[in-house]
Amino acid sequence: MYAIVDIETTGGKYNEEGITEIAIYKFDGHEIVDQFISLVNPEREIQPFVVNLTGINSKMLRDAPKFYEVAKRVVEITQDCILVAHNASFDYRILQTEFKRLGFEYNRKSLCTVELSQKLIPEMESYKLGKLVRALGIPMSDRHRASGDALATVKLFQLLLDKDSEKSIIQQAVKTEIRKKVATRLLDIIEDLPSATGVYYMHNAKGDIIYIGKSKNIKKRVNQHFTGTNNKSKKIQKQVAAVTFERTGSELIALLKESEEIKRKKPMYNRAQRVHIFQFAMTSYRDENGYVGFRIEKADGRKKYITTFTNMSQAKHIMFKLTEDYRLCQKINELHPSKTHCFQYTIKECNGACIQEESPESYNKRVQQAIDQHSYASKNMLIIDRGRHHDERSAILIENGEYKGFGFYSLNYQITNKDVLKSIITPMQNNRDVQHIIQSHLRRKNKLKIITL
Repeated sequence: MYAIVDIETTGGKYNEEGITEIAIYKFDGHEIVDQFISLVNPEREIQPFVVNLTGINSKMLRDAPKFYEVAKRVVEITQDCILVAHNASFDYRILQTEFKRLGFEYNRKSLCTVELSQKLIPEMESYKLGKLVRALGIPMSDRHRASGDALATVKLFQLLLDKDSEKSIIQQAVKTEIRKKVATRLLDIIEDLPSATGVYYMHNAKGDIIYIGKSKNIKKRVNQHFTGTNNKSKKIQKQVAAVTFERTGSELIALLKESEEIKRKKPMYNRAQRVHIFQFAMTSYRDENGYVGFRIEKADGRKKYITTFTNMSQAKHIMFKLTEDYRLCQKINELHPSKTHCFQYTIKECNGACIQEESPESYNKRVQQAIDQHSYASKNMLIIDRGRHHDERSAILIENGEYKGFGFYSLNYQITNKDVLKSIITPMQNNRDVQHIIQSHLRRKNKLKIITL
């Protein structure tokens, strides 16, 4: 759990500043679960330059509560949380100073979004909050007011969590939680999980990830792990101390993220999934009469294919459907061995390429259309799908036929502006597995929105 904080002060000498406004958003890594926003009477003068910057003056604060009146609420909302702020050393120092004046020792773990941004988005020109969120296309209102700045920091922190491929932020939080709940029961873990699409991570008592999975219903899937009776399920039940998760909204992004995370983290109970998930592939050839045909063959990681399949049954099903949809020839596609015409010609569903009645030029145009549907080689495009919330969408970036990564956006400006798009996309590895995942998903989900770049 995180407490995203922003504080406005009077300005003045070091450690003599007073708080004029405070905003705290309690954030569980997915959504805001509690908030506290208040003006504060600092009982001291506000520096003129601060008045000009924030618009907060002494008259506005005359009837505001003093810090000792809001201190209990600050303690409660940040209890058992990691304090997160943009330039956290400043906000944390101010809070500690105020509590020290009350004779209270205030200690929390903290994270700085300036430092995280410098590490995870190193190409930014500026890391000042206003310029940074503008460059990332994150909407912001009430700049230099606690609530506006804190809310922008929440959205920035969500983006940084997405970009943290090493899971160092989450694992640190898990270690903190586990220390407080050493005797966590499996039912308690399930209770906190959502019935949503995403990726889940099972951690042991050290916070290490021991298993990664994806599901359209995380709560239901984890419950299956915890009630399973096979050897792997029993070992997981014995070792698991916590389960964290990331909503994706999109099933395709969940599949891609799961594949990437397993390869990166190599959890001990995911060994079976480290191998390639496809066995057969579709390739093309040109026959002696100039007709381009398709054939199925065993997948070889060193070759490029139009698309890949998990098994032979799936491969044949897709090949027959593709042949039918584009009025191609079963004989040329090696689905119907014959010395004369194919069976489809008999029932008037083949234009006669098998006996040279249709010209290669005409036939091969439809072949190319089929290739374009089943392959994204050399394409530049965005695959648009569901987001994590109703007002958000996900985007998968393909450049020159290579998968570059994915991101989430709420404004079309974020995907139409090339620089902003690059910033919100979390880079991912392009490999045969993800190509197979994307191609098979595009085959099944023909309602996905595609934006050509």
